[in-house]
Amino acid sequence: MALLQHLEEPSAPQPKGFALFALGFRPFYLLASIFAALSVPLWALQFAGLLPRPYLSGVVWHAHEMLLGFTLAVIVGFLLTAGRNWTNLPTPTGAKLCALVALWLLARVLVLTPYALAAAVANVAFPLAAAAGLAVPFFQARNRRNYFFVALLVLLAAVAALFHLTALGALATPPWAGLQIALDTVLFIVVVMGGRVIPMFTNNGVPGASAAKRPWVEKVALGFVLVLLLADAFGLQGWPVAAVAAVACVAHLCRWLLWQPWKTLGTPLVWVLHLAYVWVPIHLFLRAFSAFGWVSPSLSVHALTVGAAGGLMIGMMTRTAKGHTGRPLQASRADTAAYVLVLLAAVVRVALPLIAPSQTLHAILVSAVLWSAGFGLYAWCYGPLLTRPRMDGRPG
Repeated sequence: MALLQHLEEPSAPQPKGFALFALGFRPFYLLASIFAALSVPLWALQFAGLLPRPYLSGVVWHAHEMLLGFTLAVIVGFLLTAGRNWTNLPTPTGAKLCALVALWLLARVLVLTPYALAAAVANVAFPLAAAAGLAVPFFQARNRRNYFFVALLVLLAAVAALFHLTALGALATPPWAGLQIALDTVLFIVVVMGGRVIPMFTNNGVPGASAAKRPWVEKVALGFVLVLLLADAFGLQGWPVAAVAAVACVAHLCRWLLWQPWKTLGTPLVWVLHLAYVWVPIHLFLRAFSAFGWVSPSLSVHALTVGAAGGLMIGMMTRTAKGHTGRPLQASRADTAAYVLVLLAAVVRVALPLIAPSQTLHAILVSAVLWSAGFGLYAWCYGPLLTRPRMDGRPG
């Protein structure tokens, strides 16, 4: 409980009541952090041969659950929360939000059972239901700028359908075809949201930072991520993929440097986002090399999922949870520790196998412990905050 003292004002009276389903970020952040803390160590033990494999076995189960379980939950929680601010209209709360959460939980359980068809239906239905929950306020408010988020959730539902149809034997495509498109979709969501929030948070939180944007850099950076997604959708390999990834790498590195990350070192709530985003060009660099078979594709994948997505999610989960529960936007010691643990998990998972491939198993185990500790710390510290009403008495 001492950790909670770093998150709240000791003298501030704590609100009473239960508010877990008052806004989308609350249940999805809490469940996603618990799921992240438990599922990755279980996968590491499974990889080491110490546990029996579930219905979706091995790497396929791990990839499916990290993308369509954990990552999708955080994205949905964020979008349901941001969507209300973008439109000034309600997104699902109360019973509707509870039903959406129950569908996510059902999907997580069913992939561990023999009921493949039920698992497929639940995993396709969840992003579709989330898309519907966003589409109503977006369309009512004519918030055209954000319509594409609805389309991306529908795309993730299609990816889930492709994956499960393959697993059921209805399609002859390899399971990784759908998962690669899911990775590219997550990458696009990361770079779009990163481009929106990181410069803004940098300029708001760091006096004199002067994080900048250049229209041509934005167009190249986002455009080539979409080209990469299309290349993977059409099954291209080799030098075309490497060329697209290389151009995207340079564009995103330029984008990151324009945000002047070196000026944020004294502000953990901001530097965590910068350190997470630099994993985007690292991912694209490794993707270009893996297209020629020079490095393992797994290194590229984990640079994105652990470094970029994991780092941005732990940073945004702390910031938005503070802001939407009426607490000061200042990182506590526990927050900073969680940032360091998650980002170290990425370094160990990517750098150690790259330098010493024989140590890959040790890297997976150590990275799993660091990742689990980071998100477990978040769940422990923020669980009480996410279930209580706002400090200022406002709804949400």
